[in-house]
Amino acid sequence: MKALPAFRPALVPAPLSCIVLDGVCDLGRGYSVRNPPQFATAATALAGRFRKSGRPEGGDSAISIAFIEDVDIRHGEGYRLDASPDRIEIRASGAAGAFYAAQSIIQMELSGDGRIPCCRIEDAPRFSWRGFMLDTCRHFFRVEFILRMLDLAALHKLNRFHWHLTEDQAWRLDLVGHPELAGHGAFRLDRRFDVPVRMGGSYSVDDVRRVVSHAASLHITVIPEIETPGHAIALLASHPELACVRSGTAADVGSATDGIAADGIATDGIAATGFEPEDRYGIFEDVLCAGNDAVFDLLGDVYDEVIALFPGPWVHSGGDEVPKTRWLSCPRCLERMRKQGLVNPEGDPDPEALQGWFMGRVGQLLTGRGKRMIGWDELLEGEVGKDAVIMSWRGTCGGREAALAGHDVIMCPQTKACYLDHKHLDLPEEPGQLGVCTVRDSYMFEPEPAGLPAQARARILGGQANLWTELMYFGRQVEYMAFPRLCALSEVFWSPKESRDFEDFALRLENQHGRRLDILGVNRYRGPLY
Repeated sequence: MKALPAFRPALVPAPLSCIVLDGVCDLGRGYSVRNPPQFATAATALAGRFRKSGRPEGGDSAISIAFIEDVDIRHGEGYRLDASPDRIEIRASGAAGAFYAAQSIIQMELSGDGRIPCCRIEDAPRFSWRGFMLDTCRHFFRVEFILRMLDLAALHKLNRFHWHLTEDQAWRLDLVGHPELAGHGAFRLDRRFDVPVRMGGSYSVDDVRRVVSHAASLHITVIPEIETPGHAIALLASHPELACVRSGTAADVGSATDGIAADGIATDGIAATGFEPEDRYGIFEDVLCAGNDAVFDLLGDVYDEVIALFPGPWVHSGGDEVPKTRWLSCPRCLERMRKQGLVNPEGDPDPEALQGWFMGRVGQLLTGRGKRMIGWDELLEGEVGKDAVIMSWRGTCGGREAALAGHDVIMCPQTKACYLDHKHLDLPEEPGQLGVCTVRDSYMFEPEPAGLPAQARARILGGQANLWTELMYFGRQVEYMAFPRLCALSEVFWSPKESRDFEDFALRLENQHGRRLDILGVNRYRGPLY
């Protein structure tokens, strides 16, 4: 593979336009930063990186770095950057644009050892939703690691963090009003050893505030996911009365507070209620009872606290992979279907319609609290409000259908695109599960399905990379699975479709961007890209 021309910016994601000029801007001479108050986060990020790199601040020959508010920059996340031998000028109309200009300078400073090519860059994103999801339920990750992932996401101009907080395997969120949820749901038994041990953890209110605050400083919005009605066994560990009625479980188990101390922590290490967080992975038949109004009372309480912690406009409510076996044998669910008229053309109870009704009611709970519901593409199998945002994961067809029906859409198909738990290569030695997704596969993903009319195409908000962690026990493993595929997807979400070039991306990755990741200590995959 040939080398790039010397001192090319080699940014990832690639900018809208970049003209390389003669000369070099050497930050080894020192630097000074001037900015209006609204661009303080950008200036702080830049100065913080320079301090870590040992660049001197001030001096007689210091490079002048000026942030300038320019209302003629039409896109709030766009910017113009002019770098000359003695001065770097950044123009933006919004704080986010100034921040992304700073990230471009940081990338060039990292790979150029403080020497930045003189250039003129004009830039703005293609999509408004440029996301990544981290599953912290299958395995628990410290706040410090989440903050690191946010920093790396911001470096690549991603702006949404989807935080997967509840599952069959864990309930990670400490709630003041319902300590039993994490008390029974945050830890599970690891039975791989002859003597089972407890594993897990939870995020306190202070932990969440720390993550949300740091994300905001990086212009990243945090979207919490509270799974419902399936993938909820960790919730049922503290509230078995919310499961469907069947002999030996919900009808015959203890209350939500059995075996739990005053501080909300399970006293015996296992739920004493008939359910415990799963130590297996897959799809399980026990789900929340759609015929029990107490389910919605609890969800309302949960949302009240979640909304206070997460100021963004969205809450993800799951809605995927919901087996209907329990609903079809539960008297309460059958009665709900009868009363609501949820029957198929033959007059039999229709559990798919019941799921649509259930998720519609969840959407109403969120709308009434000033939030929009996001859900996986199974939401399309029922009737939910048009304000529900659809996350298309089972391919692109769900996204197409949703956009044509008037829903906003986030594209994150699992096959050869956005699921970063899949193997990098089809080799027995490579970690991963359920499929293969090369770096080139991720790079070649196109979020807008072909043939969509303009009105429906405008509904495609963008895309998202998903990191499911069944087989990722440690943060360093997460990094290996994420990078450089997350780099590739950042370019898919940011850069113009017509200018994307995989060979050029591969050159930038090999010659300069890989070096940036190495300097930052990222445990990246280094094998073939396809």
